[in-house]
Amino acid sequence: MAYLARRENPFEELFDFRRDFDDIFNRFMTGAERPTGMLGSAPPIEAWVDSKEKKYHLRIALPGVDPNEVQLNLQGNYLTLSGEHKSTEEKKDVDYLNKEFSYGRFERTVILPEGVDTEKLTAEYNNGVLEIVAPLSATALPKRIEIKSLPKAKAAGA
Repeated sequence: MAYLARRENPFEELFDFRRDFDDIFNRFMTGAERPTGMLGSAPPIEAWVDSKEKKYHLRIALPGVDPNEVQLNLQGNYLTLSGEHKSTEEKKDVDYLNKEFSYGRFERTVILPEGVDTEKLTAEYNNGVLEIVAPLSATALPKRIEIKSLPKAKAAGA
């Protein structure tokens, strides 16, 4: 009965599966218990490389989380975000119709790609999104490799 609302995009279920799988894997590796709520132990991310600016971007969704509740740790190319989202007020003597806000511990580890200059990482929190940016070395940028073809005379003799 949990999925009564129809989804506009059928691929959302695949992303939910991926997120749940990542959550299970992270709990297995860290031994952490799953906290209750939507954030779970692995907040959603999006990461990309901006080839023009030669920068790596990582955005982590942390809606309603105070940035003072968040810790970022770097070890090698492993960037770990962790913290705790605490409830600011608890309502007593009320009958909730819906209760989907999440509170509790969260953690997410991201492996940074090779070529990210970890010494120059910056992190900014704005409107519930933590954005981490780092410059990339030229070797880390995607490049197109030209495919050469042999002349027909050589190809026929080979």
